[in-house]
Amino acid sequence: MLRLAATLVALLLSVTAAVSTPPVLHRGVGLHQWLNWSPLATDGSYRWPPYRTVDEWLANDRPATDWPAGDPFAAIKALGFDFVRLTVDPGPLLATDGERRQEALAVLSEATKKLLAADLTVVFNLHSVTQVAQYGVDVINAPADTPESARYVAMTADVAKMLLPLGTDRVIFEPYNEPAHYPCDASGSDDWQTIMAETVATIRAISAEISIVVTGACGGSITGLTDLVPSFDDPNLLYSFHMYEPHSFTHQRSETEGGFASGLPWPASEGTPDSVVTMLETQMDIAGLDPAEQARNLQAVAPFIAEYFAEGWGEAQMVARVGEAVAWAKVNSIPTSRLFMGEFGAILMSADGRMGAFDADRRRYLAALRTDAERHDIPWAIWEYSNPYGMTVILPTGPAVPDAKMLKALGM
Repeated sequence: MLRLAATLVALLLSVTAAVSTPPVLHRGVGLHQWLNWSPLATDGSYRWPPYRTVDEWLANDRPATDWPAGDPFAAIKALGFDFVRLTVDPGPLLATDGERRQEALAVLSEATKKLLAADLTVVFNLHSVTQVAQYGVDVINAPADTPESARYVAMTADVAKMLLPLGTDRVIFEPYNEPAHYPCDASGSDDWQTIMAETVATIRAISAEISIVVTGACGGSITGLTDLVPSFDDPNLLYSFHMYEPHSFTHQRSETEGGFASGLPWPASEGTPDSVVTMLETQMDIAGLDPAEQARNLQAVAPFIAEYFAEGWGEAQMVARVGEAVAWAKVNSIPTSRLFMGEFGAILMSADGRMGAFDADRRRYLAALRTDAERHDIPWAIWEYSNPYGMTVILPTGPAVPDAKMLKALGM
C-alpha cells in the first residue's frame, strides 16, 4: 500500500510540475577514491564520522607531496571537465538511521558543496562496494519486495532531501551503480524493473524537479538499459549505460596472481593472434619467467586471444552497440541527450607488461567511443580521475599530473 501511494504521488507530481530539464552535461570524470570504501574502525564498523577527508583521499594511494598545491577540484575544472560523477559508499547510510544518518548526510553535503564551489556540476552516485557485506552490493542485488531492497529505496529519499537544497540546476542524483539482476534475457525476473520504478517514485515524492539517473540491470550495461521499460519517464530523468565492450580489450588482466594478459590491439585489425603471443613471450622473458610458467600463462590466455580476433572487434561493432541504446531511446521518445554514458575506459599497460593495452590502442579506443557518444549528443564520464590501477586521467605514479595524451583522445 505504501509503495502504491508513493507511485501515485510521483504521478501527480510529474503532471503538475513545471516543465524543466536536467542540468546540461557534456564531459565528466568519475571521482571514486574519495568517498567510496568509507574507512573502518578496528571492530569492522564504519569509522565515525564516515568517509575520507580530502587530505586522506589525496594521500591514500601516493604521497600527498605528489599533488600540486591548490584546490584539487578547481584542477579538475581546469582540465575542461564540466561535471564530476561523485561515487559514494551507501554503507554508512544503510548502517544508520535518524540522527546518525543525518550526520553522515551532512558530511556528504559538505563534500558536494566543495565540488559545486569549483563550478562543477555533480552527479551524486550511490556506489555499492563489497567492504561490509550486509551493506554492500548484495543489497542492491536483492530481490524486489525484500527488507533489504525496501530499506535501500527508503534511504534514497533521505539522500534526495539532502541534495535538494544544493540546487536542482547543479546536482543530479544517481541512486545505483551497476546492479546485477542476471540473467539478462527472457528467463530473468522483472525485479529490477520494479525496484527502479519504486526508487523513482520514492524520490519523486520528495521532488519533481531533482534530476535522477536511471540505470538498467545486467551490470548497468547497454543490454540492461534496453531491457528497461521507462514507464516512469519524465523530463528530469537521464538513462545510464556503462560501456566497457569488448571487456576482453578494456580489462586486460590475468585472473592468476602474477599472470600475463595484455597487448590486444584496438581495433583487432591492427594486430594478429601471433603478434600478441610474441609480445607476451617477450614480456615474460624480461620478467624472468621460466618456460613452464610461460606455457601456463599462454595456455590460460589463448582462448581469449582467439575469441577477440574471431569477433574482429572494431569501430563498426562499437557504433552498433551504442546504437542499441540510441534506438531504445528513440523508440521510447527519449532524446539521446538524456542518455548518459556514465563510465567507459580501458586499462593502460602496466610497466611490467602484465596487464592492459598499449597506450596507442587505448587512445584509439577512447577517441572512437567518445566521438560516437558525442555524435548522438550523449554526455559521458571517463573512468576515473585518479587511481593506481591503470584506468586514470592522472598518471598513476610520480607527480600527480594529467595524462595529456589521454585527454587529447577525449577531445580536451
